[in-house]
Amino acid sequence: MLAGLAPLRETIAAHGLDARRKLGQHFLLDLNLTRRIARVAGSLADGTVIEVGPGPGGLTRALLLEGATRVVAFEIDPRAVGALRELESAAAGRLHIVERDALGVDIASQGDAPRRIVANLPYNISTALLVRWLHAADDVADMVLMFQKEVADRLCALPRTKDYGRLSVLAQHTCVVRRQFDVARSAFVPPPKVTSTVVRLTPRPAAARLADLRPLERVTAAAFGQRRKMLRGSLAGLFADPTAALAKLGLSATARAEELAVDDFVRLAGSLAAGSAPLAQGLHEV
Repeated sequence: MLAGLAPLRETIAAHGLDARRKLGQHFLLDLNLTRRIARVAGSLADGTVIEVGPGPGGLTRALLLEGATRVVAFEIDPRAVGALRELESAAAGRLHIVERDALGVDIASQGDAPRRIVANLPYNISTALLVRWLHAADDVADMVLMFQKEVADRLCALPRTKDYGRLSVLAQHTCVVRRQFDVARSAFVPPPKVTSTVVRLTPRPAAARLADLRPLERVTAAAFGQRRKMLRGSLAGLFADPTAALAKLGLSATARAEELAVDDFVRLAGSLAAGSAPLAQGLHEV
């Protein structure tokens, strides 16, 4: 049924869908490429696929062609929603368009499990969305996401490298992070200023990760917020005696944030949660 749809370039022209910088829009029109992204997620025959920022629907078409039985797509641009309604009609009940900001969405309420998030994320909210989804890891089976390459580098970074930071620790503790492939600037309309990278993040079993990520957010925010300082200085606002707290865990008070492994930060977060320091309310963008 999708074969009768107009080519994406015609859809964009018909709906006046020029990409807007304030919405972080860069459209993928190559169906071979979008289908390659969709295939990274494996079988889409069961559960729910969640997409954010579908624009004219290039990746959305690919998800449907690759066998997704239920796709829920969140789009805030009314011009794109008009174009997507045509695709929704052609999809015969397999596609549901929601005109809403995905930052406020409860993932668990968006359809039957397993829930997979597959998206070419708007650059301007990509890390905020990811952190929110990391907090909802119990409700997500898999995430196949496209980021700016520099964000992907941070997600995959190892200790003692320049890209290692808060996002590295939060993502790698919560998920198995696998870099898939880069996407050249020329693949997009209009071309962004940077290369993009597709990353797959698969949540670890609940028993292997913190039930509450907020202590880990606090510890990494303090440590990497002053990454040139020794930990005894950068953690002073969290622990009454950082040196003693670090020594108890077998960590050096003179080390710097990038020297600690992910598990070291997790143990620090556990120590913080067990203490008297109150947890900050809400989520914090990395």
